[in-house]
Amino acid sequence: MSQFNTEKGVQSIFLLIALMSITLLFLIMVFLFLEGLPIFHHVSVKEFIFGQYWYPTDDDPAFGVFPLVIGSFTVAAFAAVLAVPLGIMTAIYIAEIADRRIAEIVKPIVELMASMPSVVIGFFGMVVVSPFLQQTFNIPVGLNLFNAGLMLAFMAIPTICSISEDAIFSVPSAIKEGSYALGATHLETIIKITIPASLSGISTGVILGLSRAIGETMVVLMVAGGAAIIPESLFDPVRPMPSTIAAEMGEAPYHSEHYYALFAVGITLFAFTFLFNLAADYISYKYKQAGEGYS
Repeated sequence: MSQFNTEKGVQSIFLLIALMSITLLFLIMVFLFLEGLPIFHHVSVKEFIFGQYWYPTDDDPAFGVFPLVIGSFTVAAFAAVLAVPLGIMTAIYIAEIADRRIAEIVKPIVELMASMPSVVIGFFGMVVVSPFLQQTFNIPVGLNLFNAGLMLAFMAIPTICSISEDAIFSVPSAIKEGSYALGATHLETIIKITIPASLSGISTGVILGLSRAIGETMVVLMVAGGAAIIPESLFDPVRPMPSTIAAEMGEAPYHSEHYYALFAVGITLFAFTFLFNLAADYISYKYKQAGEGYS
């Protein structure tokens, strides 16, 4: 009886902690909407979302968030193009191809990269990558979409690699041995058996890695160029939503139109990341169901 009461008590404690976490997140969301929605008394929703200009401090202010959304999307998309294949291929190499001694050296290095402060990565982009891009591509400024996407990919790769490697390594050896017994080569087993069986874990790693890239503030503030324009090439400066909030919130008068507009940018960023996570969770669940067929 006492053991039953202890178990119920522990369950109640964990339930309380979970409810506190959910409540805090809900209160943050409510605060965000309360502070951001008043901007729509001054500008329509359509004009705010599809407006081409972001000049919140002009005498005739413009609150078009469209260039900021495009900046965030293009930087995140470019980072994903670089980070996803590199992260997954590195994970496959560590888990399935590399010698154990080499894997024991490479994996801690990759995980150490994940803990690197974003401001250090931003400095690297400013001091090393920016001059290199200027000289190599003969462009006027090296702080641009390409630089920002490259640095965000550098931040996302360790997370994708580490989680994907754990997922690949956890695939039961009996499944792979059965593939070998049927005459499949090592490469065929990796492609047709190991990867499909671990897709749920791989997709989780991709979700976490890209979520960090989408919400990153310091790196894009330092290396994206800070121009609220719609980019026409990889070497145009951009201004993603997180860097806009970080750069302008300290200068916005309390409860001014500019203040409300920045919170509305936060709402847009919240919706953007929420939809991304919904889609990613659906894909992860779909692959999980498919992977269970290999168990």
